[in-house]
Amino acid sequence: MIVSIRKADYLGEYRINFQFSDGTEKAVDFGEFLKKTKNPMTKKYQDKKLFQSYSIEYGDIVWNDYEMCFPIWDLHEGEI
Repeated sequence: MIVSIRKADYLGEYRINFQFSDGTEKAVDFGEFLKKTKNPMTKKYQDKKLFQSYSIEYGDIVWNDYEMCFPIWDLHEGEI
């Protein structure tokens, strides 16, 4: 079964609640990931305004034309 993201709601700080095509719902905290990243293209998303600028494209969450994205199944499992 192919799982996709149906909806993503910003919860505050660096948390996003995902609703997936299989009915699963999961809140994921990206804070620790962003805190530890060394990549400047990713590090800039520590700015909460930029972090909130995500979109859902083809069932995936992306920031700025795939500048930052994550495997859907990892998000489904609540891991990044």
